[in-house]
Amino acid sequence: MSNADIRRLDREIRHTSKKLEAVRRGELWPLSGRERRAMARAAASGTYRLARGRSTGRAEQQLESTTSAAEMRLTAELHALHSERQRLITEAARAKAAKKSSGWW
Repeated sequence: MSNADIRRLDREIRHTSKKLEAVRRGELWPLSGRERRAMARAAASGTYRLARGRSTGRAEQQLESTTSAAEMRLTAELHALHSERQRLITEAARAKAAKKSSGWW
């Protein structure tokens, strides 16, 4: 495997890490469309209930669960990228060792 593949994965890892940090700060840009809609629905529901003088507990819980789901998704994606990067590095090292042991420099 080439260094270009590893560099591409490094770039993806950095990008996904930035997304994860943004979600933890409460930003909405890294969320998927489905997650954004769920957040908007929960915010609208909470606003409506607040205007009516009712409890916003359920809406707050929905916001938290959506944020938590986005964090889990991004963490899993980051783990998969790290695993793939490690696989590529191991494969490149094996190929290099095989090439040296065969006598073809």
